[in-house]
Amino acid sequence: MPLTLIFLLFTAVTLIADAAAHFPVSGDIPTFREAQAFRNGRECRRAAWSAVGADHNLAVIHIAMTLDVTYLRGSVAGVFSVLQHASCPENIVFHFIATMHRRPELRQTITTMFPSLKFRLYYFDSNLVRGKISYSIRRALDQPLNYARIYLADLLPTTVRRIIYFDSDLIVVDDVAKLWSIDLRTHVLGAPEYCHANFTNYFTRRFWSNPSYAASFKGRDVCYFNTGVMVIDLMKWREGEYTEKLENWMRIQKRNRIYELGSLPPFLLVFASDVERVEHRWNQHGLGGDNLEGLCRDLHPGPVSLLHWSGKGKPWLRIDSKKPCPLDSLWAPYDLFRHSSSSSSVFTDN
Repeated sequence: MPLTLIFLLFTAVTLIADAAAHFPVSGDIPTFREAQAFRNGRECRRAAWSAVGADHNLAVIHIAMTLDVTYLRGSVAGVFSVLQHASCPENIVFHFIATMHRRPELRQTITTMFPSLKFRLYYFDSNLVRGKISYSIRRALDQPLNYARIYLADLLPTTVRRIIYFDSDLIVVDDVAKLWSIDLRTHVLGAPEYCHANFTNYFTRRFWSNPSYAASFKGRDVCYFNTGVMVIDLMKWREGEYTEKLENWMRIQKRNRIYELGSLPPFLLVFASDVERVEHRWNQHGLGGDNLEGLCRDLHPGPVSLLHWSGKGKPWLRIDSKKPCPLDSLWAPYDLFRHSSSSSSVFTDN
């Protein structure tokens, strides 16, 4: 059998298995327990945020996340973890991005679980990216909402000048104000960088064999960074028209297939070598294993402020299948999912 055909068959089997694991058949929205209210301490500055998103002082912390049925359990755990460890939780505003599908129910779910949470829900038009997405090695990476991070500067009010972007498969175990307060200096975004990564693995032979594409990295001291945790200066982003720059690489990918990994490579092409370095403690990523098998992994050496289950393996799926990884026990205390009377978590009784 030709090698090309073998690769295509392997890819098809992987996509089918991944779909079965990540996309619920019923489409029912999970039910959750209501979280306790989190209040500011006396040391917190008073923060005000209007309905249209205007900042009245710098005490407001803005966080963006996506919301959908498939990853809702992860998103809820992420929000809960942020609030639980924040020194001034009432000063945090969440900006949720969702497609039209089940949007009213998602809003009601967040309102019910977090009655005092300051948040806005924005509509993301999937048509913005449908013509620009090509299939990757994991189906979850191909979903339009995975590309919403590219459009934050367009979706959020211009009065929101800075944003923290979080993926929906992480928990924060430190005060998010520390991440918010980093100095981006002249950079558009900040993120933990990993300069030991082999950059050639993120792009295809077609990319490296094309002199004009490969020249994109010429003279740049490039390092890998994970786009699941970013601090972004939205004013600089808008001024530099970075959405258009990212879209340009997506169009090239659609024509010539120069990479395999969803929305990450365009960010590397545009921003690598121009990122404000954040401590590694703010993205202990890869806890979901690789994109094909999702095997268990250990923590990277060093202190931890954020645990990120990037990769195929998600803690809520492994817990429900009764096959958790050891580190999934760190995610379980933030799981507000209301288990049925006939089943319960292997780590917690909800």
